[in-house]
Amino acid sequence: MSDYKVRGRIWVAKENGAPFLGPGRISLLQKIEDLGSIRAAAKALGMSYRRAWRLVESLNRESPVLLVSTTVGGAGGGGARLTPAGKAILEMFEDLEAHFQEFLEQETEKIRKKFESLK
Repeated sequence: MSDYKVRGRIWVAKENGAPFLGPGRISLLQKIEDLGSIRAAAKALGMSYRRAWRLVESLNRESPVLLVSTTVGGAGGGGARLTPAGKAILEMFEDLEAHFQEFLEQETEKIRKKFESLK
């Protein structure tokens, strides 16, 4: 049974089941934090700027607080940054993901032991 592993993905959904946060949106937020731009984040993730912009709009609209703050371009250029709430959401999701991975590892070990006992 050592060649099997319990796997799963985690996301945060609204009460109606609509997805709010998952690995893709978290990656986008992280890239915006790292690069300071929705366009640069989209390019780094291999997605269109339009898709990235829509995801940011959706996150900001669905969240009770603003997660990404944008500035319009001009002589100095525009940009985007995570608000303190956006940074907190990243940290919260990283913690959630770490706990989830621990859970998956524990369940994998339980399954391995169970199969070993059945031999």
